Amino acid sequence: MKLATLKNDTRYGELVVVSRDLKKYISASSIVGTMREAIDHWDVHAPQLQALSDQLNDGDVVGKDFDPLQAMAPLPNPSQWADGSAYVNHVELVRKARGAELPESFWEDPLMYMGAPDAMLGAHDDVEVGSEDWGIDMEAEIGVICDDLEMGLSPEAAADKIKLLVLLNDVSYRALIPGELAKGFGFFQSKGATAFAPVAITPDELGEHWQDGKVHRDMLVHYNGDAFGKANAGVDMTFNFPKLVSHAAKTRHVAAGAIIGSGTVSNKDSDGTPGKPVKEGGLGYSCIAEIRMIETIDEGKPSTAFMKFGDQVRIEMKNDDGSSIFGAVDQKIVKFG
Repeated sequence: MKLATLKNDTRYGELVVVSRDLKKYISASSIVGTMREAIDHWDVHAPQLQALSDQLNDGDVVGKDFDPLQAMAPLPNPSQWADGSAYVNHVELVRKARGAELPESFWEDPLMYMGAPDAMLGAHDDVEVGSEDWGIDMEAEIGVICDDLEMGLSPEAAADKIKLLVLLNDVSYRALIPGELAKGFGFFQSKGATAFAPVAITPDELGEHWQDGKVHRDMLVHYNGDAFGKANAGVDMTFNFPKLVSHAAKTRHVAAGAIIGSGTVSNKDSDGTPGKPVKEGGLGYSCIAEIRMIETIDEGKPSTAFMKFGDQVRIEMKNDDGSSIFGAVDQKIVKFG
C-alpha cells in the first residue's frame, strides 16, 4: 500500500491512503488520524489500512484527486532521523579527493549520523537557505520507517522491523561540514531540512525489486531540468537496510517511527571506475559533491559549482512502465528571509 500525509490545520497533517497510480486518495481517519499513530501501533492499523488500500485500488470506494503539492513529509514527526552511508563508493571518493585512505573498518561498520527529526519538508516545499556560501547540495536517498527496535537486534531480526520505504533529499551544506567535523563532534548545522517524496510505500509494492534488504530501482535525479543521475539503489550498496537498522539499535532501544536513511546512492561504472556524467553515457550522481570529487581527482580542483538560489532539483524512482513509485521530490533552493 501507499500512504501519505496531507496538510491540514495541524502540525502533523492527515493520514491518507493513496492509489497505486498516485491519482486518487481516501482519508484514513476512520482508522487512524496520523502516520505517527499508525506506525506506533502498526500491527493493529496496518491490516485495516491495507484493506482500505485494496478497496481504493479495486475501485470499490471512490477516492478524491491526489495533489502532491498538498503533501507533507509522509511521517512529519519521526521518533528520530538517522542517516547512514551505505554506499562506500561515495565515502571512498570523498576521502580519495583529499588524499586520505579508506579505513578497512568502513567495509564492516556503517557510518551513521543523527539528524533533526523536527525538520521534515514536503516534496514540493522550498529549501530555505541562509547563504549560497554554505555549499548547498542535494543527496538522493532511500529511507525506511521502522517499528520498535530492541537494543542489539540482529540484521535478520531488523528486516522484519522495516514497515515502510520513503524517497528523500538529505540537503547538505558542504562548506560547513569540514569545520564541524574538525571539532570532533559530528554534523549539526551542516545538514538542512530533509525533504521527502509524497508517499511512503510498503516494501511489497516493489515486488521483485525489493530483494536482500535493498531497493533495486534507478534513482533518477534531474538538476535544473537536466538528467544528473540514474544510479541503481540496489547496486554497490555495501550495507543493506537490515544491517543499517541493526546498527542504529546497537546500543539502545529505538522507538517506533524512526527513519533510517541509506546515504547518497552511488554506483561505480561497469569498469570499476568512478561514475561518469549522464551526458557522457554514465550513471551520473546523486549529489554534486561526487562530481566535484572526481574533478578534483582528475584535474586537481573541482569545476562544478554547488547549488544557487533559484536552482531546482527533482528526485524520483519509476516502475518499468514509467509510472512514479513514490512521487517526486521537486523543490527549489530559495534565500531565507
